[in-house]
Amino acid sequence: MFDIHSHFLPKLDDGSKSVEESVTMLKESYRQGVTDIAATPHFYPSVHNPKQWFVARDHSVRRLIPYLTEDMPDIWLGAEVHYYDGIYRSEEILDFRIEDTELLLLEMPETKWTSRMQDIILKLNDRKGIKVMLAHIERYFRFQDTDTWNYLRENGILMQVSAEYFIRLMSRRKAINMFKNGEIDMIGSDCHNMESRPPNFGTAVSIIEKHLGRGGVRTLHCREKRALYGPKK
Repeated sequence: MFDIHSHFLPKLDDGSKSVEESVTMLKESYRQGVTDIAATPHFYPSVHNPKQWFVARDHSVRRLIPYLTEDMPDIWLGAEVHYYDGIYRSEEILDFRIEDTELLLLEMPETKWTSRMQDIILKLNDRKGIKVMLAHIERYFRFQDTDTWNYLRENGILMQVSAEYFIRLMSRRKAINMFKNGEIDMIGSDCHNMESRPPNFGTAVSIIEKHLGRGGVRTLHCREKRALYGPKK
């Protein structure tokens, strides 16, 4: 299983605060069945300089490397990039993709998206070598109408839901229905620490299996591979 969204790199953003915590998070993720995990620290264009941000990410990775062991998932470097108006014209944006893939994890504002914002998402997705995946889409449901989601999906935008959306009783039924209807491409733990936001990917997969059987888990695995390696629409 592939956890596409996490914040385990030490002392980089609002995620792990130490190498020790990072190691614990990775071991717990592996225990839950995660074989691959994307490190997706926040990139805020209004705050960060891209060159300095990559230096900081590389420094965080180097601190962690000596402690990596076989009982941890394989790490894929990436970013959670916050939307900004000119993102589709950015020269550096390709560097923020999940490594060895075309996936760009995009965090949108928790507001009503204008038609211009939606078109910018599609322009970004149309760039050669980029497939846009919207991060934790459940956060945006209360701001957008059904037509928005249909428009984006029909134009090839991929959708990531947080594991917590399956775990919470109040949202579980909707999460399962969305999964059955093909509206979820990948799941991310969005883990930040071992206390308030710990690794929880395995719990979400167990819920999918409980409701949809092993076939549901196989479907998730197939969607992961298609999102990571499949052709752009």
